[in-house]
Amino acid sequence: MNAFEINGGKPLKGEIIPQGAKNEALQVISAVLLTEEKVTISNIPDIKDVNKLIELLGDLGVNIEHTSKDTYTFEARNIDLNFFSSEQFKAKGGSLRGSIMIVGPLLARFGKAAIPKPGGDKIGRRRLDTHFLGFEKLGAKFNFNPETNFFNVDASQLRGTYVLLDEASVTGTANVIMAAVLAKGTTTIYNAACEPYIQQLCKMLNRMGAQISGIGSNLLTIEGVESLGGTEHRLLPDMIEIGSFIGLAAMTASEITIKDVQYKELGIIPDVFRRLGIQMELRGDDIFIPSQQHYEIDTFIDGSILTVADAPWPGFTPDLLSIILVVAAQAKGNVMIHQKMFESRLFFVDKLIDMGAQIILCDPHRATVIGLNKQVQLKGIEMTSPDIRAGVALLIAALSASGKSVIHNIEQIERGYQDIDIRLRALGADIKRINALPKGH
Repeated sequence: MNAFEINGGKPLKGEIIPQGAKNEALQVISAVLLTEEKVTISNIPDIKDVNKLIELLGDLGVNIEHTSKDTYTFEARNIDLNFFSSEQFKAKGGSLRGSIMIVGPLLARFGKAAIPKPGGDKIGRRRLDTHFLGFEKLGAKFNFNPETNFFNVDASQLRGTYVLLDEASVTGTANVIMAAVLAKGTTTIYNAACEPYIQQLCKMLNRMGAQISGIGSNLLTIEGVESLGGTEHRLLPDMIEIGSFIGLAAMTASEITIKDVQYKELGIIPDVFRRLGIQMELRGDDIFIPSQQHYEIDTFIDGSILTVADAPWPGFTPDLLSIILVVAAQAKGNVMIHQKMFESRLFFVDKLIDMGAQIILCDPHRATVIGLNKQVQLKGIEMTSPDIRAGVALLIAALSASGKSVIHNIEQIERGYQDIDIRLRALGADIKRINALPKGH
């Protein structure tokens, strides 16, 4: 089993370039199924979840060329619809949560699709109702077969309609958009997610010939078209990586420059880190974080303890709450972390407590962090990564800690972060990949 061995407590220095956005990649790569013409996508991150989706499209019959390290061309001219009923599809689709994203485009173009119940992170219930309720509104019929664990969807005649999403799900919104672009008539999607990833998808589809208006808002109007053509598209840098590197710099008192961040697309992310007392400055489109020995958490105007909570965009993304929590552990002051969307995402705090952090897990959704103000250094321990974001939070903690840490189950981290050990070593981190079994094995 692969693990990371980290000798922490060393300040880092240098420049780091964020990878392309994982969550955007899963959407726009799925969108290539909407046309038989060539689509070129660049800045694709070399990570497991994305590579699995690309492999799945290849199995479906998409002609794929890997033209450079981060660029692929896709041509979905000859799709094998019988692949859906194969055991191979069940195995591959079930291991990748992002595989749900191919359903919308396949329904739009071919009128049918099937998907095994997807896997993914163990961070609580991640229901798929929003996707299927949206498809149903457009005229699709689906059923779940508990014996085969397959969702089967029939959509021989999709028609535009008014869709009020039951939650502002990013993947749900993307899937319904992709189903609606080729539906007959006008579709209105209200309570739509409006993350930059959704905006990027809509802009790409419009370049392909779709007619989507309201981009950037929670009310989208889509005029169905007969067909879509090819295009070229470049992914945004991954905002979760950018936030992770801001947190890493603060925790390790490092001087780090994060390159080409597309700052205008980061929303309130930099402001939330500033409220933890982290200094940063914008240099062109780079974020420069100076070495800080101490950082102090802000309070609300009335002096009450700061609460950082996740919310649909343009609120704070839930994917960065794990990073905020670990960075707060060495701040001066206290903060309440309120993770509203997933009920198991804070359960990794027991490892931080073992490292010496002062955290009270109030319930599955809330944790109070009492900052150590770097008066006491965290100590290295052996631990296991439960999901992508908690894994990176633990990695940041280990890089700041005294002594040696070992993190097992790094496959979870590598689902979302490309060459993370190599890029950290370039900043001066003492991190290496080892073969090791967790204690008790």
